Amino acid sequence: MLIQKEDDYGLMAEINMTPFVDVMLVLLVIFIVTAPFITPQSLKVNLPKTDAVSQSKKPKVANLIIDASGKIALDEKILSDIDLAKEIQIKFKDKELHLQVHCDKTVPYGRVAQIMAIAQKNGALKLSFVTLGDKAKK
Repeated sequence: MLIQKEDDYGLMAEINMTPFVDVMLVLLVIFIVTAPFITPQSLKVNLPKTDAVSQSKKPKVANLIIDASGKIALDEKILSDIDLAKEIQIKFKDKELHLQVHCDKTVPYGRVAQIMAIAQKNGALKLSFVTLGDKAKK
């Protein structure tokens, strides 16, 4: 420990870390106390398990396929985004028509959202995603 004499008025070259540590500990306590209030509260629900329900009447469907590279096909016809918009406007004048989306699981979510937006803007109001059930995985 360095003892300074009264006649030594030079600059002190040490940094006192105690106030810094005190401030950081206070900030840590504030963060710990407020963190539970920042996260959204959710209800825990135990959902029932059911078998798939078959519909009595088969809906009219149009199949939209999105492959792993993000290319799209409507009823097996490969289309660009602009052509997809035109085709959907033509096909979905029938309000009972459903759009079934078959999407590769590696397609980025942004691409799927973009295609869904195109479909909804141009009249496809009923959308559903096609997935594999438990029986198909075995």
